[in-house]
Amino acid sequence: MSHTIVIFGASGDLTSRKLVPALYSLARSGDLPAGTRIVGFSRTVLTDDAWRETLLESTRRHAEGFDAASWPAFAASIHYQPGDIANRDDLVRLKQRLEELELGGDATRVYYLATAPQFYEPVVAALGSLGMAVETRGPRRIVVEKPFGTDLATARQLNTQLHAVFAESQVYRIDHYLGKESVQNILALRFANTIFEPVWNRRYVDHVQITVAEEVPVGRRGGYYDSAGVLRDMFQNHLLQLLMVTAMEAPVRFQANAVRNEKVKVLEAIRSLDLAEVAAAGVRGQYQGYLTEPGVDPASRTPTFGALRLEVDNWRWQGVPFYLRSGKSMSCRTTQIVIGFRQPPLELFTTAPRRLAREANRLVIQIQPAEGIQLHFHTKVPGEGMQLRLTDLEFSYSREFSGRLPEAYEPLLLDVLTGDASLFARSDEVEKSWEIIDPFVRAWSSVDMPPIDSYQPGDWGPQASADWMAAQGRTWFDMCPVLT
Repeated sequence: MSHTIVIFGASGDLTSRKLVPALYSLARSGDLPAGTRIVGFSRTVLTDDAWRETLLESTRRHAEGFDAASWPAFAASIHYQPGDIANRDDLVRLKQRLEELELGGDATRVYYLATAPQFYEPVVAALGSLGMAVETRGPRRIVVEKPFGTDLATARQLNTQLHAVFAESQVYRIDHYLGKESVQNILALRFANTIFEPVWNRRYVDHVQITVAEEVPVGRRGGYYDSAGVLRDMFQNHLLQLLMVTAMEAPVRFQANAVRNEKVKVLEAIRSLDLAEVAAAGVRGQYQGYLTEPGVDPASRTPTFGALRLEVDNWRWQGVPFYLRSGKSMSCRTTQIVIGFRQPPLELFTTAPRRLAREANRLVIQIQPAEGIQLHFHTKVPGEGMQLRLTDLEFSYSREFSGRLPEAYEPLLLDVLTGDASLFARSDEVEKSWEIIDPFVRAWSSVDMPPIDSYQPGDWGPQASADWMAAQGRTWFDMCPVLT
């Protein structure tokens, strides 16, 4: 069966920077199903050849290892249909064009919503009214980019709109973080090895830290960011996704529903907090200079940094706090998961420096940019006495595997084409995520909250964040990855 990918919002940044370069890389490596068609739909008036020329330049810039000799064969699969989402006649013409390209035969068809979120509903409604979601001539799937709503109410509304036309099995809510090799490697680390599972629980783990730090400021996204803030921008999706993959139980088999069932169980086990508890379960901050960014309200209280403590109340994780942290304009760009192990039950080496009490064993999973894993443990320093030092064993993707790592969108697009939804969010997962984050959004926007703490660009957030951790007897793992 042939495949057709229809991109709504074809003239946008996501299409040129991410989607088409990813599809080109899949085609070049031989992983894209033969005969796959790419059809762009947007209001910009272009011919097939004009869009191909535009994409040639953007793909040359954004696809690693671009090879001009391989472009013509890929470009032949690219087509363009100008039109307005709000114009039914234009959508009728798109339907006719797709049927012509598919020669009236069966085809797997993927509708990719690369538009602004306000256009999701009219696109979905139009596809439904024209019968373009019916699977009489092959599978029909729709890919929805985040944000999946801005709170629980809007997430439920979006799911209702999607389910009015598409079955849940046809809906693929995409979060590019789950397409990263290093995120998927967490599943391999846990469930393909026997050495980690016995200690992956409350008996041996003291706490878990998940950090997504960005070195860049808000910049040109000020208008959007000031209405969203760090909780909506990073916590509801990326950070909770990483928490689920870290904390989930082994699925009975590696299939979409089995994997997603275990992820949802983690969210269901996260302890509910009232507003008073929420205020004490997190720290917020705003980098100095944010209020002068373009599009930002000069009196804004929007946080650009946040840290939360969540508790997963199940047999594996009872009593183990999960610390989630993210911010803009921080010390460096890094995404990492730190498994902090408990101290030994008895300190045998009394001559060791007292600082070792704060440096227990830890497993550091680097998601980006220095993809890899480090295990930190104590060894004896050569010489007299039992002087100990924390050292590490390290696995690095760049050293271990030659060639480039696939860009995150590549495996996800391939999964959509083959019908594997394991790495995509389900409707109940999205809604449960908002149930967890909404109380923090309400509390942090309350006028009863104390003034927001500031931090200097290049710091690891406000001092209040370090003090908050210290009050709990712990410290953040503040270390920038070393690129090799």
